[in-house]
Amino acid sequence: MKIGFIGLGKMGSRMVLKLQKEGHEVVAWNRSDHELKNVDNVEKLVKSLEKPRIVWSMLPAGSPTQDILIEIGKFVEKGDIVIDGGNSNFQDTERRFKDFKNKGIRYLGIGVSGGVIAFKNGYPLMAGGDKRGYDYIVPILESLSKPNGGHEYFGEGGTGHFVKMVHNGMEYGIMQSLGEGFGVLEKSPYNLDLLKVAKLYQKGTLVSGFMLDRAVEVLSDPSILSSIEGKIAESGEAKWTIEQAKKSGVDVEIIERSLQFRRRSQTDEKVQKSFSARMVAALRNAFGGHEVKKK
Repeated sequence: MKIGFIGLGKMGSRMVLKLQKEGHEVVAWNRSDHELKNVDNVEKLVKSLEKPRIVWSMLPAGSPTQDILIEIGKFVEKGDIVIDGGNSNFQDTERRFKDFKNKGIRYLGIGVSGGVIAFKNGYPLMAGGDKRGYDYIVPILESLSKPNGGHEYFGEGGTGHFVKMVHNGMEYGIMQSLGEGFGVLEKSPYNLDLLKVAKLYQKGTLVSGFMLDRAVEVLSDPSILSSIEGKIAESGEAKWTIEQAKKSGVDVEIIERSLQFRRRSQTDEKVQKSFSARMVAALRNAFGGHEVKKK
């Protein structure tokens, strides 16, 4: 298929390369210079596509996404497909879905997970919005999800981004648990080889999985943890998950306390120096390429 792609950051650029590798033709634009950028502006990108046009944005949530969707909206026409693959708030996606639907545009909010390594492993894609739009782009989703990812359609409006939001909230708790657990191991009365422990945990234990594999990567290079501060950024999704949980009367104590820990890490030197905080920061870098604060 032929697709217009906007946003060539860590995730977006890898998605473009994967699509090209799978035989799709990608017309790409980025706000700054990039080797994959092959048009000068959004208008040229949209007008270079055949109807129904497919335009996928991978910009950060908030004003960058809102601004680019306004720009895209100037040039797309009835029947075209517009996709927001960033981590947008599901309520924003709900509103945008309705606005585009009123103009005859098929709008999709797709939560994209898997981090930077999904280029190799395959992206998990959580879709919501226009069902006909989803059905039309299945070949693109199949290519992005190869070999071990997947894609599902969950319903209209902001459903896909809602599913992704809760996923990211869970992620906070999982990383926090690993950070704290290895922190206890590191302070144990025994001279434990943490890499050996982590590798054994990989072998069919209940804590094995994607994030533990990233812990093994981190522990395989002792210089990683020794060179960083435990300042852990937040990206918004856990906060939104907590807010939604409170509206629904659901207790999410683990997610909430994980978010509080990240916020304390910004100013509390004791937290910043802790093994747990440095481990969580390193895990974020390992799976998503998120920036770490060097000592």
